[in-house]
Amino acid sequence: MAYAAVDQDLRLIALDEGELDEIAAFVGGQKAAFVAVSSPRRPNQGLMKKEEIRNQLKPVPKPGRWLGYRVAEYQLRQRQIHIMRTCSDQQKCPNWMRRGFEVYRKLESLGCRDYEAPESQPSRGVVSKMMEVYPHGIYTALLGLVPFPKNSLEGRLQRQLVLHNQGLDIPDPMRIFEEITRYRILKGTLSLEGLYDAPQLDALAAAYTAWVAATTPGQVSIFGHPKEGQIVFPVAELNPRY
Repeated sequence: MAYAAVDQDLRLIALDEGELDEIAAFVGGQKAAFVAVSSPRRPNQGLMKKEEIRNQLKPVPKPGRWLGYRVAEYQLRQRQIHIMRTCSDQQKCPNWMRRGFEVYRKLESLGCRDYEAPESQPSRGVVSKMMEVYPHGIYTALLGLVPFPKNSLEGRLQRQLVLHNQGLDIPDPMRIFEEITRYRILKGTLSLEGLYDAPQLDALAAAYTAWVAATTPGQVSIFGHPKEGQIVFPVAELNPRY
């Protein structure tokens, strides 16, 4: 799994890949940490089948529709942010989701608590927090539009550039254009040094969101229901549609 960590000044202190135990050891070694995980918090709890939940949503879902989605997934899809549906049966979830559930359980064993709405967070004590994030949605919110495909060259440039513009201590991706010449393209020696790959950029987006939640909680928005998982975004509000 790719993971990234930043300090309170947005300086990059870790960007690597590792197994769960290695990542847990890194988190456990911190006095306190805000940890963002790019995976659903838990399997679908069936809340979209409950009328009292559906009636609180805007717009109210049509009868018989969206029953297999989590509340957060419904809310994001109403804004034209595509997100995968989370199954209620953990064994039917894809491997990356099941691995995410393991990450949350490990973090809980380390004493991490779920991140809550800013106004309901206790101010006393130093407690590590964990939160669900969605990198595609993060980049959509920061850019104000749906980004290029994340594995494409333009998608990687776009994502790294917007994080660089937010103040994250990472290389300016536009520098690679200084290395692009007719000769290098013809010879196949184009260097992309300093440009991160898609898993690294997803990890950096998660780390940035955790930093915003920790330092300026009034500048985050939260979607979903606490009983099944809330997705945190590093912006005060999302656009009605993207």
